[in-house]
Amino acid sequence: MLLAKGLRVRGWRVSVVALSGSGGEAAVELKEAGVGFQTLNMRKGLADPRGWICFNRWLRHEKPEVVHAHLPHAAWMARWSRLPLLFRTRGSAPVLVDTLHSSSTGKAGRRFGYRVSNWLVDRVTAVSEAVAETHLAAGMVSRGKLTVLSNGVDTEALRPDAQARAAARKKLGLKDEFLWLAAGRLEPVKDYSTLLEAMMNVPEPARLLIAGGGVLQRELLGLCTCLGLERRVTFLGFEPTVKRWMQAADGFVLSSRWEGLPMGLLEAGACALPVIATDVPGSREAIVHGQTGWLTPAGDADALSEVMTKMMRAPREERRAMGERARHRVTERFSLEAALDQWETLYGELLGETRGIADVEGFNLNRISGSGVESPF
Repeated sequence: MLLAKGLRVRGWRVSVVALSGSGGEAAVELKEAGVGFQTLNMRKGLADPRGWICFNRWLRHEKPEVVHAHLPHAAWMARWSRLPLLFRTRGSAPVLVDTLHSSSTGKAGRRFGYRVSNWLVDRVTAVSEAVAETHLAAGMVSRGKLTVLSNGVDTEALRPDAQARAAARKKLGLKDEFLWLAAGRLEPVKDYSTLLEAMMNVPEPARLLIAGGGVLQRELLGLCTCLGLERRVTFLGFEPTVKRWMQAADGFVLSSRWEGLPMGLLEAGACALPVIATDVPGSREAIVHGQTGWLTPAGDADALSEVMTKMMRAPREERRAMGERARHRVTERFSLEAALDQWETLYGELLGETRGIADVEGFNLNRISGSGVESPF
């Protein structure tokens, strides 16, 4: 969403192609930003031929110069749909980029799928060094085609706001309670069960907000009741934006078993929140331990509760300084503008390689006729 809207502001003609679903509020938001939206309405995964037909028809009609796919299913569809275009006249196939978002390489089927189709992609990008290394080790990408290009967040939109903080805390009925925020889908990888167990030993009057929806919602609500945490833990459900909760919170906590480069940690840093995260690949690149937050072993509820308690008991000025250092680091290294600059540079280099320098003479990087395709799945 951020890349699509940001590239549109910079003069690109951008479309988002979704494999399934209607897009809901996200589709409306994209269209209001001048970004095209197309759903393939696939219901049987990649086995649904209607999606392939629809996507290939879209490719022939729109003739995009860059196709950028996100996550395995979109990557494989984009790769194999490019095959017939490669055998046409020179320059008819769009530049193809796909992005790896997680340090998990999945099961054997996923690894095989990437290996056999690697020759069809121009460049594979990884959101962090940790993601790059795990996929290189698994043989899913060749080093010559791999580029690390970090996520970016809008540090102008995400910043501390005293008035927004007061309003959000009033809505929650909070006064001086220490408010923890966790954000992310309710899936096994986020390990919310360990976080809830840790909350058992985090002293009052701490409260925890969990923003996100997912398959484990009922199970986690049941665990919360079983642990007697109903009064101290609030499940917000799916939240399209967590900015106001970031601004209301006193600390951010991430209990994941693995990560790529967690957007939640970057967003929390932009809001000058001190953070605690499990010591896993990806998170290590977002946090400077002891300076912008603290790392703790994954899957260890006792260790997590101990470091959460330590942060709560730290002097207010110490926590504020940690949050300010976090915001400075995110602004310097992970701003959306910096990410957009890097994407435009990469697209330009690849277009020059595939079309030939003579074909793109006079090429203005900020204005390309055609469509960049963000396929966020």
